[in-house]
Amino acid sequence: MSNNAVEDFSSDNDVIEGIERSIKTDKAIEKKKDPKGSLIALVVVILGAALVAILLILANGNSIAATGQLVSETSSSQFYNIYESLKYEKSIHILAMLLVGFGFLMVFVRKHGFSSITATFLVVSVALPLYMVIRSFGGEFQISITSIDSFILAEFAAASLLIAIGAPLGRLKMDQYLAMAVLFIPAYILNEWLILESGYFPGFVDAGGSVVIHAFGAYFGLGVISNTLAKFKDEPQCEANSTSNQFCLIGSMMLWIFWPSFTSALVAPELVPLTAINTVFALCGATLATYVFSRIIRGKIEIEDIANAALAGGVAIGSVCNLTSPGFAILIGLVAGTLSTVGYAIIAPKVEKLIKGTDTCGVHNLHGMPGILGGLSGMFFANSPGVQFTGILITVIIAFSLGKVAGVLIRLMGQKEIAYSDDDEFLTDH
Repeated sequence: MSNNAVEDFSSDNDVIEGIERSIKTDKAIEKKKDPKGSLIALVVVILGAALVAILLILANGNSIAATGQLVSETSSSQFYNIYESLKYEKSIHILAMLLVGFGFLMVFVRKHGFSSITATFLVVSVALPLYMVIRSFGGEFQISITSIDSFILAEFAAASLLIAIGAPLGRLKMDQYLAMAVLFIPAYILNEWLILESGYFPGFVDAGGSVVIHAFGAYFGLGVISNTLAKFKDEPQCEANSTSNQFCLIGSMMLWIFWPSFTSALVAPELVPLTAINTVFALCGATLATYVFSRIIRGKIEIEDIANAALAGGVAIGSVCNLTSPGFAILIGLVAGTLSTVGYAIIAPKVEKLIKGTDTCGVHNLHGMPGILGGLSGMFFANSPGVQFTGILITVIIAFSLGKVAGVLIRLMGQKEIAYSDDDEFLTDH
């Protein structure tokens, strides 16, 4: 058979496979819908939002009174007013990270861009008010819903949630993302209270959230996807192309730029410069390590590594961002970037086989392992290394266990009709 004939035959096969995929997609879209079920889901969302609004109104009186008293007591301090304004600016930086950074980082799935961005909008819109309403009724651990500090804590919870949804990204319906948000926030608050506020782990070091934010979100997400591999065996696979990866890089750069605001948002004023410099140096170290090891392992540069593993330094420096030196920060970044790149290239398939689930965004590589690395680095600065290690271990156990429970509950809501695609839930024929 001539080369031209072989090429023509191969081309015909590609066309046939494309038609078959198109027919399969059309059939999935044309499946009988359940308008009653969709209406019930929408009503639940509206009623849930109304309930949160009512609870916030009930909590608002005490918060305004407390805030007013605090302002009156400190209004003579010009420094206080300036510092609160700076924290407000950081909170907006973090909001940009949540919506633009995480949102665009997850559009690398080429047929899932609308879904990734919409899911980001939805879970952030659930996480911020839900965290604050739960914490506003927290007894001795109650927070003010009109405080910038409280708002930043809510943003941290939203960041952890966005990390978690990266694991099942592309395989959940929009309603399931909402359900995951509602299940995640109470779990996050429980772990946050236990590790940082309960007194059971005195001196636990984690100012920038390597453990409580990043590792918790990653292992919760892994719990959600565990034992789901068989359900999506015959479904379309996750695909990326040059355009979707370029949009993903925009999200990565947005996170890189604003990460110093994330880690320094709630540290003492005198430690803000050190924290910011350490964070940037750790990101620099991770970026350089990612470039080197991506080429060593793969032979050429893999853009997935650059978009993700380059951020691992920001994850790993979190625990000691306000305690260590810039030189040590670079070393942490180098190790984190190396670990994350190896994770994407080598470890990820082994983890997938172990938990029987596909980690779409590789949250274990970017947030899980670097988060644990950051927590372990805190052992050099903690009052009790044993307490630090135990806190890390408890966080991983709670996150994975509650994530597994959440995954079971989420799967009761059914299965996405077309994995990694906007077509089943969005109007895409524009």
